[in-house]
Formats: sequence, C-alpha cells, structure tokens
Amino acid sequence: MPDHDPLVPANLDRRSLLRGLLGLGVIGAGGGVLSACSRLLEDDTQTAASSQTSSASDPGDPRLRVGYLPITDATPLLAAHGLGLYQEQGLEVERPTLLRSWAQVAEAFQARQVDIVHLLMPMAVQLRFASEVPLRIVAWNHTGGSGLTVANGIDDVSQLAGTTVAVPFWHSIHNVALQLLFAEAGLTPIVGAGSPSESDGTVQLVVMAPPDMPPALAQGSISGYIVADPFNAVAELQDIGHILRFTGDVWLDHACCVSVMHADALEERPDWSTRTVEALVRAQAAVREDPLATATLLSDAGEGYLPQPEPAIARALTHYDLGEYGASGAIQHPEWETRRIGFQPFPFPSYTEELVRRMQDTVVDGDRTFLDGLDPATVHGDLVDDRYVREAIDAVGGPEVFDLPAELSRTETIDV
Repeated sequence: MPDHDPLVPANLDRRSLLRGLLGLGVIGAGGGVLSACSRLLEDDTQTAASSQTSSASDPGDPRLRVGYLPITDATPLLAAHGLGLYQEQGLEVERPTLLRSWAQVAEAFQARQVDIVHLLMPMAVQLRFASEVPLRIVAWNHTGGSGLTVANGIDDVSQLAGTTVAVPFWHSIHNVALQLLFAEAGLTPIVGAGSPSESDGTVQLVVMAPPDMPPALAQGSISGYIVADPFNAVAELQDIGHILRFTGDVWLDHACCVSVMHADALEERPDWSTRTVEALVRAQAAVREDPLATATLLSDAGEGYLPQPEPAIARALTHYDLGEYGASGAIQHPEWETRRIGFQPFPFPSYTEELVRRMQDTVVDGDRTFLDGLDPATVHGDLVDDRYVREAIDAVGGPEVFDLPAELSRTETIDV
C-alpha cells in the first residue's frame, strides 16, 4: 500500500499540502476566520467522491467536476452550468460542488475531487510556487468586483489608523490593493502580534471569512473590510457601512479570481480542455449580455448557487453609479469607464508580471520566502496556459466580444 494518497502526487500528499497552507496563512485560526484543516470537508458540503480517479486518467471521459466558493467571483463557472453551456459542449456535469473556504477549494482541487475551480490569482501563485501544486490558470474568471467597505462615519482611508481591517486571504488582490491605499494615506499595516495605533498610523490586518465580515462590521469589531461582492453590496443594503473605494478604481480591470485546471489534464486531454474552457468563455459573454438575469440564476429565485439574496447579487453585478460613487469618492477615475465587476477571460501577461511584483512588496502573516525567488517576468509562462482560452475567444466572435484589444496585450494602469 502506498504511504501517500494515490490521488495526490507523492511529493505533495494531503498532510504536506495542509502544512503548507497553514504555514502560508491559507487556513486561519480564531473566531470568524477560515475553518481548520480537520473541518476542511464538512458533512454538509457537496463534495465529489474522493474515490474518483485523476481527471487526466481517461482522455475520453466526458465528465467535468466543478468546485466553487459561494461568491460572485464564481459566476462564470456557475452560469456555464445553469445555462447548459457545459452540456452544449458535450460535457457531463453534475451540480457544481459548493466549498466552504479557500482552504477547502485548494484541498478539493489538489485531491482531484474537482477538475476546475476558481482561485484568487495571488493564491494560485502561492500554490503553484510555494506548494508546487501542478496547476495552470486557463482563463480569468472576472475583473474588479471588490471594494473596501468601511463603517459609516469613516470617509477617508487615513481614518482607519488605530483600527482593525479584515481581508479574505493574505495572498489576494484585496490585500495588495488595500496596502496600496494605505501607502498613499501614510498608513502602515501590522499583522500578527501588536496593537494598532492611531498616533503611529498603524492598522491591524486580520484574515476573515467573507460571510463573517458584515456582522463583524455591524458589531464594531472591525472598522472595515476589503473583499469581493456581494458582501460589499450586503453592507450597503443593510446600511451597516459604505464602499470607500472600489479596487477596480485603483487597478484598472485587475483580475481577482481565475479559473484553474490540472496541468496534466490540459496536456493529455486537449479536446476535453477545449470544450471546458469554451463553455466558460461563452458563459462570460452571456453574463455580460444580461447581468440581471444572471443574478436571478445565481440566487434562490433561480438555481440557488449563492446563498445571498437576489437584490445583493444584482447590485453586485450591476450597480456602479458614477453620480453616487463619484460624489462619495469610491470612484475617482470615471474616465476609465469600467464596471463594478467585469467579465473577460483573457489572462494578460502584463498583469501576472505586475501582480507578482506587487505581491513581493505586500505584508502578509506567514512565510512569504517563495516570493523572493520569483522573477516577475517569467512567472506567467510557468503559471498560465492560454492556448484554450485563445481558441475559445475566437470561437465566440473574437476579442471585440469582450471589449479587448485585437492584439490581446495591454499596459497595466494603477492609480491610487
């Protein structure tokens, strides 16, 4: 009998993965943060059968297993199922597997209980280069879609001095964007031991599960949080806080979550991979066409993929009023003509390079030494496989369908 899980490469069994996640801050501890490793796959979670073999074991197998965290970041993966787009591609897909934390998503993927998931892009960098998980980003899942929500009465980032702010994950665009805002305001983030000081201009950062953020803000245990929607929309609708700044107004059309698949499956099952990625790309095009119908599809009024109420999901997918948010300062770049959340699948190399560079300057609680050895200019080639998304974009009508440049290249725009 092998001394490691046969579904996990020998050099990274389940226990090693969990140690890596703990050491790198994936699994939180304490009230309201990510569940501990012993609870990674709870009984009420819809998990795929762990006895299933590697997705790369049978090139002719039409089955596709989808895993997701119940936030609007998962929209393309879910819409592709709800609209029957996987099935149109000849794939056999059961209802996507709902997972309860980023740690669960990582373990389910690594254990090959699912074939495709959405991950925070910085988290994908971490898993690929720190834990050596053989994954590849096949497409962006969405752009923007996040904001810094703060307690009512806070109108400037500088007012967060001496308080505690929550992030969903250390290696996230949320933490990167938040620390860009802090630097502009003259604030210093602190993690781990220590207390924030208003006079010193320090802010305590903590990792917190997104569903716990609005209650914590309402109770006053945190002064704000930066996270994906619909949790910013929830705070707005409940009038427990307001959006101080959209992350997409700090970094134009930044990727947040990305679609990730197993590297060997992409090599050994090209037809299956082509059909899978095309379904995702067609889903993004459909969501762009009718975001309100998508909100209904995702909510209990439709397929019930997400637990949040339909008004919050609809607001998260559509509400980006320049008059309202321009006056409050949440939008400071109306000339960017972007959206609250955008959907386009192409993974720009320029973004990967700049993201890694910014991650190297971002404070986290945990081991970050893997970043020191990364060359931002070469990470994209090791992390991203864009063969299938290029084919899919052409299949649905070309880059113009997503308002992308024909040459599929861009320069990053960051302005705090």
